[in-house]
Amino acid sequence: MSPANPLAVDFCGLPFSSPIVLLSGCVGFGEEYTRVEGFSNRDAGAIVLKGTTGKARLGNPPHRVCETPMGMLNAIGLQNPGVDHVVAKILPDLDFAETRFVANVSGSTLEEYVEVTRRFDDSPIDAIEINISCPNVKEGGVVFGNSPDMSARVVAACRAVTKKPLITKLSPNQTDIRENARRCIEAGTDALAVINTVMGMAIDVTTRRPILGNVQGGLSGPAIKPIALLKVHQVHEVAGPHRIPIIGQGGIVNAKDAIEFLIAGATAVGIGTALFYDPMVCKKVNAGITDYLRAHGLASVRDLVGSLRTGREVLDAPVSG
Repeated sequence: MSPANPLAVDFCGLPFSSPIVLLSGCVGFGEEYTRVEGFSNRDAGAIVLKGTTGKARLGNPPHRVCETPMGMLNAIGLQNPGVDHVVAKILPDLDFAETRFVANVSGSTLEEYVEVTRRFDDSPIDAIEINISCPNVKEGGVVFGNSPDMSARVVAACRAVTKKPLITKLSPNQTDIRENARRCIEAGTDALAVINTVMGMAIDVTTRRPILGNVQGGLSGPAIKPIALLKVHQVHEVAGPHRIPIIGQGGIVNAKDAIEFLIAGATAVGIGTALFYDPMVCKKVNAGITDYLRAHGLASVRDLVGSLRTGREVLDAPVSG
């Protein structure tokens, strides 16, 4: 990590050339963006691969995507070729010299999470993200990520089978994200990704049927940014003292958005939905952050992380006279 690069960050010991992380499900398995003229993997500090399960999955029936005001709903259903194919056929073709690659582990059971994590541990992947927002079939449809107990169990089980940096992706669809973050930290996660999509639906008024084949889907895009920003701030209150880094994500479309997440406590910022309509957004965000640092006399993006001024600084300051 070059000290001359103001955008460089250290994330769980991994050198990121930029705080930008391309989010899972938005760039396939990393090869999609190599076809976009003008895009370079060096524009992003890391790329999170598409969610991967033990066996191949076809995903949900159509429709799978629906545009909404200031965002989109998606219900892809974890379509992927399975972990064996990803490790044997896809990872060897990725250029690990350009950026960091993070596997995204998904599953329907605790055992599946463990097995997929084990397979990625024996691979060149740089880090592993655990997506704990999938239904737990054995527990009657309970979502792992909405239960602190289940979240901690998944993290602890995956931690036991890998030495790679472990990132836990937290769901916003829960009562207390702080408690979930605390439990995941205690269970051994190295970092947290905040947040996953917010659950929603859309209806076709002509047919009076759900537009998505799965009825419900995950809402992403600018519509969820205020929610995501608050969740990052809340999680940082728990994670900060433990020096647990956060990938802040949810509705980031420009440099100002990214800077807000950094100030709230994120070490890195995830970009997803914006890539669909502006494939070059990473270059613009990097340039905007660099300009902000220069204008405010800051040497590094690291100086921004967790620098939120809540007003308590003034209230708590000693009164002279």
